[in-house]
Amino acid sequence: MKRILLFLATNIAVLVILSIVLRLLGVDRILDESGVGLNMTSLLIFAAVFGFGGAFISLAMSKWMATRLTGAAIIKAPRSEGELWLLDTVKKQAAVVGIGMPDVAVFDSPTPNAFATGMNKNKALVAVSEGLLRSMNRDEVEAVLGHEMSHVANGDMVTLTLIQGVVNTFVIFISRVVGHFVDRVILKNEEGHGIGFFITTIVAQIVFGILASVIVLWFSRQREYRADVGGAHLAGREKMISALEKLKKGIQEPLPEQMSAFGINGKPVTHGWKVLFMSHPPLEDRIAALRGATML
Repeated sequence: MKRILLFLATNIAVLVILSIVLRLLGVDRILDESGVGLNMTSLLIFAAVFGFGGAFISLAMSKWMATRLTGAAIIKAPRSEGELWLLDTVKKQAAVVGIGMPDVAVFDSPTPNAFATGMNKNKALVAVSEGLLRSMNRDEVEAVLGHEMSHVANGDMVTLTLIQGVVNTFVIFISRVVGHFVDRVILKNEEGHGIGFFITTIVAQIVFGILASVIVLWFSRQREYRADVGGAHLAGREKMISALEKLKKGIQEPLPEQMSAFGINGKPVTHGWKVLFMSHPPLEDRIAALRGATML
């Protein structure tokens, strides 16, 4: 319940902020002055503000949201030899990939998982689960940390946010153009927007949103392959493969929905057309790709 309330409160806050931005930009309506045609400039600004604004506000809040959704505790001062090892390993990897030392956290979950997030690659957050620390040896944990550090160094969080912003803008813009067409041409409404516009817009936004998500999730899967190679560079190919094998044998339970794309372990394995809607490739595919990868 706490996660649901936090999710709703965050989204309401985002809507309020973006609505204020639109008002400041003077984009109060998407119809032209006659109230008949679409004002394409205003519509594009409206779509871009909500498309990119929502994505980037979510990214800016990602570290704060991640710690509250998972209960991750940032290691301020190591309380054990294990925590000291985690900090030292991340510090060494950060130096190799040329980024600032991220915050390192541990979250309470029986599922072997880890994630990285943050808007700035020099002020990121890398977290691992208790389940991962219990089920993997240090070589494998090192590889998982390398995978997450590769995400940070590659700027994957920002790249995925930009892609999400582009497709969001496209979906918002096109769905309202379709809604306007149906309202004016098919339903013959001559002024303002009637119920036909709103119903058509909602349906079109759902349909285009599903199609757009396929594009975003394809990019997400590609970044997982690349991060696996990055983890292999930092820790060793066999260590990375062994870590993925452990994930394959472990509990297949993803992170909270709002951040499942950021974890090293995605949703349970599926095949066929359902793969199109997965943020992570099946683990066996990742292992096969890593075995066949040409290490530079």
